[in-house]
Amino acid sequence: MSSPPPTPGIHHVTCIAGNPQENLDFWVETMGLRLVKRSINQDDPETYHFFFADAEGTPGTSMTFFPWEDMRQGKVGSGQVSRTAFRVPEGSLDYWEARFDEYGVPYEERVERFGNGAGTASENASGDAPRAETVLPFEDPDGLPVELVETEIPDDDPVVPWTEFVPAEHAIRGFHSVTLWVADTEPTMELLETMGLERVGSEQSPDDTPGDERTRFAAAGSVGKYVDVLPTIAGGRQGHGTVHHVAFQTPTDDHQSAMRDAVRSRGLSPTGQIDRHWFRSVYFREHGGVLFELATSDPGYDSDEPLSDLGGRLVLPGEFESRRDEIEAGLPDVTVPSSQPSDQ
Repeated sequence: MSSPPPTPGIHHVTCIAGNPQENLDFWVETMGLRLVKRSINQDDPETYHFFFADAEGTPGTSMTFFPWEDMRQGKVGSGQVSRTAFRVPEGSLDYWEARFDEYGVPYEERVERFGNGAGTASENASGDAPRAETVLPFEDPDGLPVELVETEIPDDDPVVPWTEFVPAEHAIRGFHSVTLWVADTEPTMELLETMGLERVGSEQSPDDTPGDERTRFAAAGSVGKYVDVLPTIAGGRQGHGTVHHVAFQTPTDDHQSAMRDAVRSRGLSPTGQIDRHWFRSVYFREHGGVLFELATSDPGYDSDEPLSDLGGRLVLPGEFESRRDEIEAGLPDVTVPSSQPSDQ
């Protein structure tokens, strides 16, 4: 069969949180992301679904959460996204360490990747051999492993930083990468190549799974373009502080259909297309057990709210609107952080 159009990269990453107010406070005020959609889990409408992104909800920028308060604490292990990394402008990590100190955010020492001569690199057609990068690992209030990666931001970058709490010169600029932990790396890496990502380098990774090799893949776009794969047999469990799934961009229905066919050709079992109101989705577990999603670019987060009002109200898609009173009564009250003084 012919190859599908390559994915431009990550569309969104969805994680599991505990307390919804703590989740809002951290990702809006501490991290400076915009709440672009306040909704519900469409498969569990008694639970919120929060979407945090750049100022316009650009594909490749949205970190989303299901705050399941009654779920146990999770543990990162094989078959999961082990770390989610965001881009920040070069020279920003001093600012972020000071901010983490101010807000009591646990973080680790900076890590240097692909710059110590410990690995091998190769350029793909776009010249995407891994460049030396400085990484700041930290955790959110639920223990979710997250990273900030200093990156040169081009003048034509599509991300529009949200600056209510963090100045533009330090603000998060969408995703840098996700790291996958799987027991057998080769089938996962072959799938990523089927999806149009190119293997661009590898190195020993003492900061993640000691002694094992980190292999990097690059997608065709400019935001959320990297996927790193590491081998581990460490057991994990889903719960607070873990990633539920990672979604990759398939911008149009035709792109998504072609990618779905390509995934099926690898012996996997993708779902049919599911309407998620702001994008259309296909889901499947890749060979190592990580839940993948394919997501379209349209209609987007501003399809049901003006851009200026994103996240300002509880949006109930489709048939859920007719159940608003029931759903709202079952959800805990939350307040979205704002830098503007209250009218009260």
